[in-house]
Amino acid sequence: MDWFLNLSVAEKVYFIIAVIASVLLVIQIVMMLFSLGGGDFDMDDVFDGDVDTDSGLSFFTVKGLTAFFALGGWCGFAAQTGLGDNIWAPILIAVATGTAALLGVGFAMRGIARLQCSGNLVKKRLVGMTATVYVSIPEHRSGRGKITFTAQGQYMEIDAVTDGERIPVDSMVEIAEYNEDFAVVTKKQTENQAE
Repeated sequence: MDWFLNLSVAEKVYFIIAVIASVLLVIQIVMMLFSLGGGDFDMDDVFDGDVDTDSGLSFFTVKGLTAFFALGGWCGFAAQTGLGDNIWAPILIAVATGTAALLGVGFAMRGIARLQCSGNLVKKRLVGMTATVYVSIPEHRSGRGKITFTAQGQYMEIDAVTDGERIPVDSMVEIAEYNEDFAVVTKKQTENQAE
């Protein structure tokens, strides 16, 4: 414990951040391996889809942020230990490596999501199906929402856009078109609206 007390304040801060983030990262990996928490809390769950980009990437997830702090913390600690009194170089190194980890996790999750959506899915069979809005769909293709439905024997959650007005959560929609990684949907008329 004497070695920890001999560290500078900056080294202690980097070390504590790195250890906490690394423990959280190990817990997430164990949970993923044993399917105890396969889902991931995304910031777009908080903002109801408004921060989703058209590329389908979600960087600001718990996994991404944990990787950012774990890798950034360890690299910042190593840089601070090696560079001594220099404060700014370790900060830049920590932010750069943490950002690389964040981006890496975002692209890896996107790749995994694409693997899950490929398989034996016959896209043209999805046209005309009814789905439920899971994350609200912004108006006039200004962003993406999410829909859920069961098709071809599997429960699916895919990105969706609309050409009309915003479609709120829990609305019933019909898939009008399915592109490479998103569906174009229209809001279904309820019996009360049709009359």
